[in-house]
Amino acid sequence: QPRVVLLKPLVTSPLIEVGEFSYYDDPDDPEAFETRNVLYHYGPERLVIGKFCALGEGVRFIMNGANHRMDGPSTFPFPIMGGSWTDHFDLITGLPGRGDTVVGNDVWFGYRATVMPGVRIGHGAVIASGSVVVDDVPDYGIVGGNPARLIRRRFDDETVERLVALAWWDWPAEHITEHIRTIMSGSVAELEAAA
Repeated sequence: QPRVVLLKPLVTSPLIEVGEFSYYDDPDDPEAFETRNVLYHYGPERLVIGKFCALGEGVRFIMNGANHRMDGPSTFPFPIMGGSWTDHFDLITGLPGRGDTVVGNDVWFGYRATVMPGVRIGHGAVIASGSVVVDDVPDYGIVGGNPARLIRRRFDDETVERLVALAWWDWPAEHITEHIRTIMSGSVAELEAAA
């Protein structure tokens, strides 16, 4: 598929880490993910995306550099406009942040989902199309809406614990290949037997 790219080989920023086999789908320019889909990324916060994640067209990660001061009368970032206003650059440096944005393994992002700064998304989560994720998402949670809310979990707590403990995404590629049917459509018991 010419519109689908594996992200790991494309990322050049030391502030972005992407696991094996995670991909991005975009008919326009999938190779520009780092500049078109990771916005306001001036550091030091990192974006970490796990293995086997599926990112639909237009998924965006808003990073902490998008923040503005909100403790005074105006939120306008005067110093970035240059001129003598740059004398006040200290007013926009060191703004509080939520830390790194971290995505677990095997996460599916629907069309045009947006992830806000510092959010942590658990393994096996599903982010519905058009969602704006402002809070952390639990392992195997399904979220949707603006702001995104937990719709349900894909499995009960005990099953989620078993799946996270199995961590199939860390298996050697040959073992994953041998057990693709079980990983995609088998039961947790069958996955445990395959481990």
